[in-house]
Amino acid sequence: MTKIIVITDIHITSAGDTIIGLDPVVRFQSVLDAALTDHPDARLLILMGDLTHHGTVDQYERLHGALKDCPIPVIPMLGNHDRRDAFYAVFADAPKDGGGFAQHYVDLDHHRIITVDTLDGPPYPKGHHAGRMCAVRTAWLQDRLDETGGLMPLVFSHHPPFDTGIVSMDAIKLADGDQVLDMLGAHPSAHLFCGHIHRTISGSLRGVPWHHVQKPLPSRAA
Repeated sequence: MTKIIVITDIHITSAGDTIIGLDPVVRFQSVLDAALTDHPDARLLILMGDLTHHGTVDQYERLHGALKDCPIPVIPMLGNHDRRDAFYAVFADAPKDGGGFAQHYVDLDHHRIITVDTLDGPPYPKGHHAGRMCAVRTAWLQDRLDETGGLMPLVFSHHPPFDTGIVSMDAIKLADGDQVLDMLGAHPSAHLFCGHIHRTISGSLRGVPWHHVQKPLPSRAA
């Protein structure tokens, strides 16, 4: 069995700032520690976007510090709360495709892990949280899918490319989601993972099985 730890929407804040009275760094470290304790044989950690709450350098520095002792490779992704320049200012060695986007792939024994960058911008209009895959990013994804051979593609996207029934979140889904679904539907073994909506749900649409990953849950001590 190949194990992958997946965590999404951690929303790291600046030092001293909290969300609903909680420090996201403390919550993230608690969740990560529990996952690594229960699954010490995990191969990868995928952070599925909204790494920070405001996309500032100091927030990425706090996350960088929280990951410094992580014993397994980390693949960070970007969500609507992130900002590409600030992210790469701190995570200078993070994966990047030829177009400068935070996209990456890793081949495991039986699967190809593909992480895509759905952050729309720059520019970043205030209050804009929908996702977008431009022509450069969709072409990159198509190439990675076409190269899979006998490997099963596991595609990770912060924004879901379809409606979930949660009206406020459906308004800020992936804008060009139909194109992405068509691409994945042409690969019958592909499986899609999304974040963004802060809920755990799963299903299948147009032949594409999908799963939404929950944001970090309370620590065991809580």
